[in-house]
Order: sequence, then C-alpha cells, then structure tokens
Amino acid sequence: MTRPSLVDRTAPPAPQALLKQVFGYDAFRGHQAAVIDHVIAGGDALVLMPTGSGKSICYQIPALCRPGVAIVVSPLIALMQNQVAALRELGVRAAALHSNLHWSDVQETQDRLAAGSLDLLYVAPERLTTPGFLDLLARSRIALFAIDEAHCVSQWGHDFRPDYRQLAILHERFPEVPRLALTATADEPTRRDIQRQLKLDDARLFVAGFDRPNITYRVVLKSEPKAQLARFIAGHPGDAGIVYCMTRRKVEETAAWLAGRGVAALPYHAGLDGGVRAGNQTRFLGEEGIVMVATVAFGMGIDKSNVRFVAHLDLPKSLEAYYQETGRAGRDGLPATAWMSYGLSDVVLLRQLLEGSASDGERKSVERAKLSTMLGYCETARCRRQVLLNYFGERLAEPCGNCDTCLEPVATWDATTAAQKALSAAYRTGQRFGTEHLIDLLRGNATEKIARHGHDQLKTFGVGQDLAKRDWQSVFRQLIAHGYLGVDSEGFGGLFLTDAARALLKDGSTVELRRDVGAPRAGRRAGGRDGGRDGAPAPADPSDFSGGDEALFKALKALRLTLARAQGLPPYVIFHDSTLRAIVERRPHDLAALADIPGIGRSKLERYGAQFLALVRTEPAR
Repeated sequence: MTRPSLVDRTAPPAPQALLKQVFGYDAFRGHQAAVIDHVIAGGDALVLMPTGSGKSICYQIPALCRPGVAIVVSPLIALMQNQVAALRELGVRAAALHSNLHWSDVQETQDRLAAGSLDLLYVAPERLTTPGFLDLLARSRIALFAIDEAHCVSQWGHDFRPDYRQLAILHERFPEVPRLALTATADEPTRRDIQRQLKLDDARLFVAGFDRPNITYRVVLKSEPKAQLARFIAGHPGDAGIVYCMTRRKVEETAAWLAGRGVAALPYHAGLDGGVRAGNQTRFLGEEGIVMVATVAFGMGIDKSNVRFVAHLDLPKSLEAYYQETGRAGRDGLPATAWMSYGLSDVVLLRQLLEGSASDGERKSVERAKLSTMLGYCETARCRRQVLLNYFGERLAEPCGNCDTCLEPVATWDATTAAQKALSAAYRTGQRFGTEHLIDLLRGNATEKIARHGHDQLKTFGVGQDLAKRDWQSVFRQLIAHGYLGVDSEGFGGLFLTDAARALLKDGSTVELRRDVGAPRAGRRAGGRDGGRDGAPAPADPSDFSGGDEALFKALKALRLTLARAQGLPPYVIFHDSTLRAIVERRPHDLAALADIPGIGRSKLERYGAQFLALVRTEPAR
C-alpha cells in the first residue's frame, strides 16, 4: 500500500525539524548539517564518514527537503532492502528496483517514480545507466543523486566494481541535479580517483574523523586459530558477530567446527546455494546471537546495528578492507571488538595470489604497498588506532587506551644482530628459500634439505642457536613487515633482500622489533571488560545493568523481536540496542518522555510507543 508523504512539502521543511520528527534525534553529528545544507542548496559533495556515523542522513534529509525523488545508487540488493525497510518504518516513502523483484512490482515502482509519489528510490548502477531507465529519469523530477559505497568506483579501492565507472553519465545527462558520493573508506589516491571517475572535480569534500572509539582492536599471532577464535567468542556469549575467512572451504569448515561447539554459527559465501545463502543472511539479520562465518562477499549493506564483534581468521589485503570490515561492529556506538589472527603463511599466500593475478604492473605495485602496510599494522608495537588513523591521514595525539598494544604494552628489543644474521642467511642461500629452511640453517639443524644444498658448510650455519624457532619466526615476519625482506613472485615463498636490507647490512643502521610473548598479559579494556588469552574479552561487567534494569532490557528486546517477526523485519529496524538502553536508563512515564529518547521519531512513536511504554510501567523500578 502506498503511504502519503510524511513531509508537508507545501512549505520548505527545516532539516533540524525533520531530524527530530522523522529520525528521532535532537542534534546533527559531525559534518552532517554542513553536508545537508550544501546539498539542499544544489551543491555536489564527496562525503567520507566512518561506518555508523550517519552517512545516510546526509542524503535522506535533503531528499525530504528538495522537490522530487532522490535516486540512491547502491551496489547490493541486501543494502537496498535494509535501507528501504528502515525508511518505511520511519514513515518515508522509499522503494528499490533490483533483480529479485517480480516484473509487476518493478512496473508499480516505476509508475510511482513517474508520478512523483516516492521520496527515495534505491537502484543498482547497472540498471541506472541503461538507456530506458535514464529516459524514465529524464521524465521525472529528480531531487538528487546519492552514490553510496563510492569507493567501488575506484580501481585503487578494495571493492572495485566496473559498473560504477558508468555513473559519470549522471553529470552529463543531469548537470543541474546535485550529486553526493559517500563512502566510509578511501585513502588519498582513492579519493582522487572517485572525483575523477564521477566527474566530481568541483564537489566539496567532507572528511569526518575515521576513529571508531567504541571498537577495541586486537591482533594475535596464529597458533591454533580455531581454538583461539573459540576462546575469543566465548568472551561474547549471546552476541552477534562476523568471522571472516579467506576461502570458501575455510568458511564452511570453521562454521561447522564452531557449531559443533555450541556456537550459533552459519556459513556465507558466493558458492553456496542461493536459497541457503539468503536463509542464513535472514537468520543473521532477524535473530539474536548469530555468528556469521563468511568470505568478504558478506557485509556490505548489512546495517545490523548490534554486531558486537568482527573477527578475521586470515589477513585482509589492505587496511581499507580491514577498516571497512571491522566497521560493521558496533554501529550502535556501544562497545565492540575487532579481533584478528595472522601469520606469515597469510602473507605468503596473499603475495602469491597478487603476483599470479592478471592485474597490470601499476595495480600490482599499489596492492603490494597496501599489503605491506597491512602487515606493518599487525606487527606494530605502537597504538594500533594511531597506526590505523595515520594511514587515512588523521593524527591521534595520544595512544587510544583501547587496543591490545595499549592495554597490554608490547616490549621491544634491539634486534640488529639477529636481523643481520637473518638477512645474511637469505643472501648466502641465493635468496630463493623460505623461512623454515632459513631457520633450520641459523639454528644449525642438519636436515636432509640443508645437507643436499650444502648449506651446512655456510658461515651462517648454526649462528642463530641463541634464539628459539618461534623467536626466529617472529624476526623473519617482522623483517618482511618492515620491508627488509620480500617474498618472491614465483609462488615458492623464497625470501629476497630489499634495498633497505642492504642498507642495514652496510651502513650501521639498527632495528628495533617487538618481542612476541606466548600470551598477552591481562589488561583492562574499555567498556568494562578484561583482556585475556588471545585477546578474548571476559563476559560483560554485570554492573552494566542490574536487577530490574537487566530484566527490563531483556523484556524490551523480547518485545522488539516479537514485533519484528510479525512484520518480517530485522529487530534493529524497530529500535537499536542503544535506544532500548536509553529507555531502561530513563524509564519514560508517558509518550512525551518516550519521544525524547534518541531514535524514536513520530512514526515509530505512533506505531510502537504505547506497547513499549506499557512494558516499562509493568517492570519494577531499580
């Protein structure tokens, strides 16, 4: 059924009033107000804001202020469906066009577009740029174009999609219509490429801070990765989370392994049957406490606000990808954890895949640099948040106090002599052997392979017996991370010296490396949780809620779930966890007080207010 517009367009609505009336918030955050004013006035913009910071409001409010319909370009059906469902709950006339719709639904939506009875229309780039759809747009009144996940347009971005390149036609066909390109992740080369490809040369750039202070960053060295993951998840009982794996096989094996240990884990990758994949995603969105084990094909467009952790069992290809994926945790602003395990085998495999790809030389060079930066992040002894933000051009003056290297400071040591021994071993063996062989050489292990190549006759044979195998593994891993050693491109994992290595061997330079330990020391994490083995947080501090507060919070979540299931919606579309927590803390006594809770606009107040208020009144006070 088509609803009338929530907005009275007989007079220009005020953005501040719409923020409260529709979305239930009293004040804009960060650059939101500036972006909105700029677009309402007809200006183009490139907007970079971290996940969970309210990018969508930057085009949704102008869509309600400007005459006509806003066309939102979105790369995934899941993203469109989630956004449309959320907007309809707010009383906004929103629709989407995608390949899963019946032709009659497509026709109805196109008729509504032509009739001007939509506020926002979500569409995929491949549909938008067809001649027929462009002609339909030319016959419609367009308020603005919003290009979401704009990093997809850039070959330097981590999720390049060729269809996005065609969107420059919007500037040519509709030069008077303002355009916004929005993304959560884009380094400087990617930003420039977005502007160039979309012809946004005159667009105003809005860059919000990239910091997600509610996320705790933790990185552990791979030992027994599944067991490490299980210990980490044990610190998040009943929480929703995402676990990323590099391969489809590993996704299925990990999901089955976790499920066998009582974790509500489901697999997701492009090779699964479409019905199974869609069913698993529906369960993740609609149920509490599901852990999705997935390849990176999963996540974009998933607006589930109460994902409490994102775990990586394998090293991502770049810090952009890592930031984008970890940003899916804690969208509601409540404490969340980004956990990752990594090892040298990850680096070797990713470099082999990179060098074996069909990418041109320039792209390979960029991707090598991105991978090296990613490894450097893993190996740093500095505050991880400082390293991460610095990559995106943002400086954090003081250590964050909410990452593993802050909570459990890492010791460093003068590894100059050890590094020189390692580099010498690689050089004297012809720069074509991998880590294991070089460690055997340094530790004086007379293996058959050592003897066959005559390496037991080299000067470096046995010169590293002062360090254990694990210590040498750490040395080699960090020498690769810091750019002293490279991994060969032929697929055999041989190590070769870089120009930086030659300088270290000849000019008297020194090198400090982090000292790996068997298990991190316990430390206090933000949000009231203690760090433990493998960076696993202990269960939430019971002082979070107590007595009647805890009972009320659970009752509110149960009511939300019942209402969501009745309408076929994810629970967070009804209310975010942060809204429920605010209800518990304030215990509103009437609808007027409930309307002051962040996240409760007019439509949701009318639809759900009485039921939630009645529940508050029935639960005992603190």
